[in-house]
Parts: sequence; structure tokens; C-alpha cells
Amino acid sequence: MLTSTTLFESDRYLLHPLHHPSDHAAPLMLVEGRGVMVKDADGREYIDALAGLWNVLVGHGRVELAQAAAEQMKTLAYCSSYVGLSNAPAAALAARLAGFAYPNLHTTFFTCGGAEANESAFKTARCYWKLKGKPNKVKIISRWHAYHGVTLAAMSATGMANYWKMFEPRVPHFIQIPAPYPYRFEGARDGESVGAAAARMLEEAIQSEGADTVAAFIAEPVMGAGGVIVPPDDYFPRVREICDKYEVLFIADEVITGFGRTGKWFGLQHWNVQPDIMSFAKGITSGYLPLGGMQISDEIRDTLLSAPPDSRWMHAYTYSAHPTCCAVALKNLDLLERENLVARAATMGAYLQSQLQSFYDFDCVGEVRGLGLMAAVEFVKDRQTKSPAHIGERVLRAARERGVICRVRGDVLLLAPPLIITEAEVDRLVVALREAIREVMK
Repeated sequence: MLTSTTLFESDRYLLHPLHHPSDHAAPLMLVEGRGVMVKDADGREYIDALAGLWNVLVGHGRVELAQAAAEQMKTLAYCSSYVGLSNAPAAALAARLAGFAYPNLHTTFFTCGGAEANESAFKTARCYWKLKGKPNKVKIISRWHAYHGVTLAAMSATGMANYWKMFEPRVPHFIQIPAPYPYRFEGARDGESVGAAAARMLEEAIQSEGADTVAAFIAEPVMGAGGVIVPPDDYFPRVREICDKYEVLFIADEVITGFGRTGKWFGLQHWNVQPDIMSFAKGITSGYLPLGGMQISDEIRDTLLSAPPDSRWMHAYTYSAHPTCCAVALKNLDLLERENLVARAATMGAYLQSQLQSFYDFDCVGEVRGLGLMAAVEFVKDRQTKSPAHIGERVLRAARERGVICRVRGDVLLLAPPLIITEAEVDRLVVALREAIREVMK
């Protein structure tokens, strides 16, 4: 019988993401998933409290998605979508997504994942401004704590320095500004809200760089890997005004927040704001096959399509609009709609937040926060000074010992279970995490 020990002999030939051998001495070898649960090669079950990697929205083991993939593979597994060719699932999915997230976004370009989607957005922003006669508008402004991927340009937009260190120099013309991080924000003026101050810093960066050099601002509606940072309500409406004022495109990175995770179909819908470009991935197939993409505004689309032949949009991926991936996405959208999982994310997210409030019983818990089924618990040594507790990794290990798979960033515990999670499963998750924190704080 195969066990995690014997399978690890094969796994040693695999270079894992974010790899260092010290972090891989005792890996979990997962072999099965059902609902919110996954099982390792030794038969032990775990609550998947991060839904794979924020993406398994409809839960593990959904036969409908496997069948959709199999049927499409038997019909037409792959074909190029380069200009002059197309396929039925890709065309159907693009039509279904037209105006679905935001009324001004009707045109989709498909990628394999989120980093490719953001790379596509950056290139498209530069192309757009060149076609508009403003070739110097090439800079991208992003935020500290942001995660936009780790391909070279996406890494340069990612606002976490540990992802840069061994790969620098970064791509030029990427600028970071402070995030609207209410728990730790510094720099607000007297009487100024955190949202207004963070938005002001965007305006100041545009002015400092020169509006005629800035192509776009990119932001996650809720920052995910950076700590589940929910912005104040006045932030994104003001961001939209600033981008309009200085002719800067607004790119919404909805790779995590898209397709229901926050309790609405898309994150910016919470603030009634529309982006000019939206990147997406993860939840569109619930992670069953790799698919991402970007949607562009009608104005950008019209500009690209009216370009002369020698200035056309020369951007492509081999697996763009992959028919099997698109077929799975169509079926996944059916499941999300049929089972009303977006509304469920709002309801169960509120329940999860209510249960996590009990963690304030621990002196090491500085803040519990989240939106929909995105949640975070931030640990501190002292609530007054908010100094680091340096216990995140220990809590993570203790949680795994109690049958919970989640993730930490420093001292921030990150949670994002599948949208199908039940109250009983939330209760089980919270009990396990409480026990883990108690163990670490002994």
C-alpha cells in the first residue's frame, strides 16, 4: 500500500513553489478530497480551510466538473484560439461573462492563471495608451501587502519584498504605495479617515511620478495573501475618482475575490465601483482546471480593435481559451448559481466572523477581520503596541496537528474555506483553531 512515506520518495524530484527543503521535511501527501475535507495518503482527514489556494469554491470531488472535462476532452480537448480560430466553449464562456461582473466589461481574454492575467493587464494598459498617443504612460502603481503573482512583472507589482529578494532587479516602472490597512495604517492627517488618507497617497504618487507617465493602478478589492485586508468603505470610490481625474486605468485584481468569495459575485461590487480592467482566475473553475483571464472595458476594446495593422495587440498564450478549461468553467458557474453559493458565502462568512470573535479571549489576538468567506486572525505580542508575536508558524503547525489546513503570513492566520461549508464544519474549524492557539500560548 502506498503511504506518504513511499510517495515522498517520488516527490523529492519535484521542485515545489516557494521551495526550501527545511519547509518540506514532513509534507502532507494529499490523495483525495470530498466537500470541505481532504485526505492524506495515510488516511487522515483535514478541513481544507483555505479551499486549496483560495480557489476550490464548490468543494472537492464534484463529479459534474469532472464529467464536463471528460466530455469536452472526448469532443475537442484542445485547439488554438489565435486570431482566425475559435472554439465553442470559449465563445460561450466569453459571452456568458460579458457584462457579468461589471456593466462596462464585455470583452474577455483567457489565460491559464492569475499571474498571466495580470501580465496581460499590464501589457494591455501600455498598448492602450500608446494607441491613444500617450506612449510615456507605462508605470504601474500597486500597494504594499499586495499579491499579484510572481512572474517577473507581476512580482514587481506584488508588494511583499520576500518575493523579490532572489530575483531582483525588478521590472522598472513599478511603484508601491501604502495599503488601506486599518489595523496598522500610519500617515493619516488630523480628521482624515484611513480610506481617504490611503487614496490621497495614490494621488500624491501619481503627481510625483507625473500623470503623463502612469498607465494604471492595480488593487485587490480585498487583499488576500497579504493578510485579508478589507478597505474602509470610502477608499475605492475615491480611488475611482482619482484614476479618472489623472487618466490612469484602474485594474481590479479579482483573482481571489471573484466568483463569490466575498459574498458578492465580485469584490468591487461592495463599493459600487467599476474597474477599467479586471483580472480573474482561481474560482472560475473552482481550481479543477487552470483558467484565468482579464476583462477590458468597452473603451479599451474599441481602441485595440481600431488599431492599424502595424500597431495591433500582439499578445498571446498557447493555452488561451483552452476548450476543456472553458467547459469546466461553464459548468462551475452553473453550480455556483444553482446552489446559490454567493449568498451562502455572505451568510456563512458572517457566521464564521461571529465565531472567530471568541478568539479575543486570547491576549495574543490583535484583530479578527474579513469579508464573506475570507477571514484573518492577526496575532500580536501586545495589543497596545501591536508588536509582532512571532507565533504564526507555530499556530499553523498546531492547527495541522488538529486536522486543519490553512495558511499564515507572518503573524496573520488566513482562512478561506469552500463556499459549501456548513455551520457544523465552521464550528469544528473554530474549535480546532482555538485548541491550536491555546497549545501555542501555554
